[in-house]
Amino acid sequence: MSKVNSTRSGCKDVFRAFLVRDAQFDTELEIPCIAPEPSLPERMIPFSKAVSSKDYQQWVHFYEDDVEFERIWNNPERYLPILKRFQGVISPDFSLYRDMPLVMQQWNTYRGRAIGHWLQANGVPVIPNVRWGDERTYELCCAGVPRRSTIAVGSHGCIKLVREREFFKRGLDYAVKALRPQTIIVYGTVPDAIFDEYRNAGIRIIQFDSDDMAAHRKAVGA
Repeated sequence: MSKVNSTRSGCKDVFRAFLVRDAQFDTELEIPCIAPEPSLPERMIPFSKAVSSKDYQQWVHFYEDDVEFERIWNNPERYLPILKRFQGVISPDFSLYRDMPLVMQQWNTYRGRAIGHWLQANGVPVIPNVRWGDERTYELCCAGVPRRSTIAVGSHGCIKLVREREFFKRGLDYAVKALRPQTIIVYGTVPDAIFDEYRNAGIRIIQFDSDDMAAHRKAVGA
């Protein structure tokens, strides 16, 4: 479904409607769509560090506390020139906590897709981040994401506890079956018990250490 958001003369765009101008939308919630992206990251940097980095040969990700990147929603045009210097962007990972009201989880999913679409429309390569909470958000997490392409997920902080691991595993299984990705970018650990199934199915898994993992490896000399 394709729609064009109209502008209202004399009204301030407090809803950031310009982000989804000319976007296509998915599901009855009208989540903006992100187009498939063929290129893949070899290195990644968090948004909070990217804004002052001069090393542009990497992709920018948002797998950090929301407070570190809420500013891109509040003032996206300020950060576009910065993000355009990098090789690409993983779309924003606004939080989907299971104890958040569902409407807030829907809103955060919309925001991540809207920024992703807008960056693509401005020439930035974008890989969609797929984030879910509980069963209520499994279908939602796939909205606006291209099939048989590349997706990104964050496992950091999601699989240490048994209960959290089960939610992560079930949500990932739903997303893989629905989206049939060719490649999955993973920020965090990739336990064999979770990811071997997808490797055996021919899906390419590309893993990146979280900052905590990288610091630990450095501390132990790995």
